[in-house]
Parts: sequence; C-alpha cells; structure tokens
Amino acid sequence: MRLVPKGRGLRDPNLRDRLYELLEHDPLAYSAGSRFIQFIISVIVLDVAAMVLASVPDLDARFDALFSAVAVFAVIVFALEYLARLWTVAGHTQRKASALSDRFSYAFSALGIIDLMAFLPAAIVLATSRHATLAGLGVLPFFKLIRYSPAMRSLLAAVHAERRALIGCVVILIGVVLTFASLLYAIERDVQPDKLGTIPQAMWWAIVTLGTVGYGDVVPVTPLGKFVSVFAIISGFAMIALPVAIISTAFAEEVKRRDFVVTWGMLARVPLFSHLTASEIADIMRLLRARTIEQSEILVRRGDAASSMYFITAGEVEIELPNQCVRLADGTFFGEIALLHKTKRSGTVKATRKTRLLILDAQDFHALIERMPTLAAHVRRTAEARLGEGGDLAVAELAQAEREVADR
Repeated sequence: MRLVPKGRGLRDPNLRDRLYELLEHDPLAYSAGSRFIQFIISVIVLDVAAMVLASVPDLDARFDALFSAVAVFAVIVFALEYLARLWTVAGHTQRKASALSDRFSYAFSALGIIDLMAFLPAAIVLATSRHATLAGLGVLPFFKLIRYSPAMRSLLAAVHAERRALIGCVVILIGVVLTFASLLYAIERDVQPDKLGTIPQAMWWAIVTLGTVGYGDVVPVTPLGKFVSVFAIISGFAMIALPVAIISTAFAEEVKRRDFVVTWGMLARVPLFSHLTASEIADIMRLLRARTIEQSEILVRRGDAASSMYFITAGEVEIELPNQCVRLADGTFFGEIALLHKTKRSGTVKATRKTRLLILDAQDFHALIERMPTLAAHVRRTAEARLGEGGDLAVAELAQAEREVADR
C-alpha cells in the first residue's frame, strides 16, 4: 500500500492526514492500519519476552547478542512510531489549536507519556551499557497495549471518572488505619514494645490486617488487643469491597457508554439513517444488534427463511444468486425485500473480507416501519429502485415469492 504518492514529500498535508489515519484509526482486518497494529503488538510481545528471558543468567549468557538486538530493534520501532505520532497529531485535536500546541498536548497526555517511556529509558540504558537494568525495564513497552485494548482503556477511563470517590476511599482507609493502630498501640505498647512500641509500628499491623493478609509477624497477645483485631478484620472487608464496587460499577457504565458510541458511529455510516433525528436513532439503536463476520464466513444461505434485515457499516459482502453475484459495501443494506414480501432468501450471502453488520430482526423491522413512515418510505423507494435494476437480489426474491404463491 503506497502511503506517499510519487513526487510528494513530507510537506504534503495529505500525507500527514493519511499517516494519522494509519496510526490512530481503528481499521478492519486486512487493511494497512490493521497490519501496522499487528506489527507493533508483535514487537511489544517480542521485546517484553526478550527482556524477561534476559533476566535468567544462563539464557542471558547464551543469547546476549540476540536479546540486545531485539532491544535495539524495539527502541528504533517505538521511537519512529512516537515521532510519527508527534508529527501527525497536528491539526487533529478537538481544540483546533496550533500545531505546536497539539504536539505538546500529545506529548504530555497519558498515551504520549506511555509511548515515550516505551523506548526512552531503554535507549538510555543501551547507551550506558547497563544490561541488567535493561531487563528490569522490559515491562514498560507492555503498557503500550493500552492503546490497542478497548478493555484496558475503558478500565482507565472508569478509574479516572471515579477518581474523587477513590481518593475518598484512600482518605477513609488512612483514617481507619490510624484509628486501629492507635488503639493497639495504647493496648499493647507495654506488652510488645519491640513490635507495637510506636504508632508507626502499629500501622504496619493495621495495614496488613485491614488488607486481610495478616502476615503473622505482628499479632496482639492481650484479650483486648485480640478483640480490637476482630473489628479490624471485619473493617478490612469493607475497605476492599468499597473501591472494588466503585470501579466495577464505573467500568460497567464505561463499557455501556463505549458500546453506545460505537453503535451510534456505525449507524451514522448508514445513509438510510442519515436523515433521522437523534431521538429516532436512539430508538433504532435499541432494536439493532451488532455482529462481525470474518472473511469467507457465510451469513445466510439460499432458501433460508427471511428473519432479518442487514446493514453494512464496514466491509463488503457478496450475494451469490443463481445467475450472478452481487457485491455490497459500506453504507448499504439488504434483506428488506424478503422481509417486505415475507419470502425466503434467494441468494447466499458471504463476506469477502471482515465485515461489521447491524442486524434488525423481522418483528422489529415491521414494528419500526409502522412507527416511522419516513423510514418506511425510504426503504420502499430503495426496494422499488432495486426492482428496476435487472438481475438484482430483489428480482430473484420476488420471483421466488410469486412461484411460492402459485404453488399454493
């Protein structure tokens, strides 16, 4: 795939836009962006694995040159990626600021810092020849996977959204630790002066007890001290449950919000829904379900009962009719003829590449066109247009419907 047209250089603004899409866009499989993501993930895995294995003395002695080569290769790749992101981000931020401001925003963002730390410390260590330290830095590139993992990004977003509540949990935890440490210090300072003779020493006991770890290196020996420990252990369960409940709830909400945004974006790609209002799109979203099919996967077979209408949001499908093949790409829909006339599928639908679909079941389809006359008119106009195009899927489906009626 040519990214730089012949005769154009780095000053070409279109080149920067195309490179930005390659780096930042979440593409389908088999595209240049997908291959780039797979390459970066492979380098991350290779680099982390090499640094982990380099910490084993026997393996390090045998494969020192290989591990060093992997580290150098990873540093070069991550550095070039960082510079490319720094260059292409100009003009692609929501603030519409200057190029310098956009680049500073990326450099000091969480993902920008992660991208920088993936190669800069390792580059410094390689320059100073401190190989043992290099193995200790092997985990840093792992955090680059946050960029390519929606689940990790959602978790970080959930933690950020609930940061005030989590800070409140930390304040409560500090107060509880100080309370129980002070109580046990007052009770057992004379009995165990070497272990609980000061409040800081008693705080260690309080922390491990509230964490329900209980190492056993410091335990109360007096009856009153044991009685206080019971309440400390019970309080520990609450200290663990409180932040877990906050994060899990926020994570679930973040996933729902992400799915809503993704589905909304998929709907926006379908011209059939482009004229609808926000409330109408939200109404439709509750009826649609998303599905992704892989290359060469069969969606429906000829002769199947018409149970759904399909919208292609990304990708391409091929409809194999008795006499020809029809290909449909992004923004198109199919299956409405069979639903309107309640007939069977006349063709087999197969994905030519990885394809994302939105599916509307038959019952919801009929309910939807009854509620939305404008949408129903658009669907019928499209169906009539397809009837006027010889050889389309609609013609074969209606011909089959007529034969079935005649047979009855």
